Amino acid sequence: MALWRRGKNLVKTNVEIIMKNSKTVVGAVLTTLMCVPVSRATTAIENDKNIDAPIQYFLAHESGSHQHEKAHEPEENHKPEVSHQSEVNHQPEEVVLTEQQRQLAGVQTSVIEPRIYNQRVYAPGEVKVNGYSSSLVSPRTDSVVISRHAALGDEVEKGQVLVTLFSETIAQSQAEFLIASSNYSRAKKLDKNTISESALVEAENRYKASYGELIAFGLTPNAISSITALDVDAFGQYELVAVRDGVVLQDNFMQGQRVLAGETVMLLADESDIWIEASLPATSTFPVQVGDTAQVIFNGEHFTAQVIQQSHIIDPLTRTRTVRLAIRNTTHSLHAGMFVDVLFSVPTPSPVMAVPETAMVRSTDGDWVIYVENEASGAFTPVEVERGEALGEYRRIEGVETGTRIVTQGAFFVASELAKSGFDPHNH
Repeated sequence: MALWRRGKNLVKTNVEIIMKNSKTVVGAVLTTLMCVPVSRATTAIENDKNIDAPIQYFLAHESGSHQHEKAHEPEENHKPEVSHQSEVNHQPEEVVLTEQQRQLAGVQTSVIEPRIYNQRVYAPGEVKVNGYSSSLVSPRTDSVVISRHAALGDEVEKGQVLVTLFSETIAQSQAEFLIASSNYSRAKKLDKNTISESALVEAENRYKASYGELIAFGLTPNAISSITALDVDAFGQYELVAVRDGVVLQDNFMQGQRVLAGETVMLLADESDIWIEASLPATSTFPVQVGDTAQVIFNGEHFTAQVIQQSHIIDPLTRTRTVRLAIRNTTHSLHAGMFVDVLFSVPTPSPVMAVPETAMVRSTDGDWVIYVENEASGAFTPVEVERGEALGEYRRIEGVETGTRIVTQGAFFVASELAKSGFDPHNH
């Protein structure tokens, strides 16, 4: 207000100075700085040919403005703090809802008391093949691929033929087996007086050695027993079969390709039983124990997993430690290589006060409040609380007593009704 008065005094001085120059300038000054309409300023100058007429007009306008200021001065001299306090005092402190309002808005209340809640800790995870129920299919000697009998994604059964290979080493072993088998069969038929016991034992041992060599190369007993019926062209060929039921997850070979001993040509796994490997920070003190359960989330779908192992070595690249979980994947929704969210859950060490996340709203000053119900009057009163850590779908709080009945659903509606009850449409 004082600044505005100084501005008008400056206008008065400027008008007196420039009056000697031009009436037009005076009119412009009165119009621009005094917010006086151009017509009124021009009329005042034209009606009084005296050069002081505009100044008198300005003084008269200023006098009227002073009277207007005085009329409003008592109101504007109030301290802002007093006015704000008065407004706050008129704010409603509680609101009462009808039964119909409660039903339409879905307002629900309950009594809160300390109890044990589950703490949740997030960790990124990756779906892995169950290394204990999967198997690698590979030749045990250098071989060449003759033909395949299963492809990527096929479901196979135990004993099913997967690939046919050829190996010079196998051909030699098969020939040696035929000779050892023939000698042993003939030795068994001879009379004890015809063959010595040592010769019989030697023939038997050569047979067993050649048989065991073929088993070591991966041939099945049925394949070995059928060697005697093989054509010459089939010598050296052998088959790799599935050792368990599963799905073909890898088939990294082509027909005619030479594969080395131990080189993987197929990977079989049972996808109904898989692993999740979660990565916890090296600094995490979260008490994960074998047998604890966790929630695995992928694309909005939830699975329950169980902790089966945890590593005691920190990965030097990611600076995390691995926690392995087992999960039943009966719907085959999860596949090796997928990234998932893992939520570990352990109970709080002692009972705590907590409310659903939906029970808390922010007040006008930014604090978190819950709404306490007066069971006698049915009124709802906002109470500020301290917001603690998340406990699943609940949040730990401080600031309310045990046994307090609060709004658990529909708190936002209660807050809006409280705000509407304190709204004054004439309060500008």
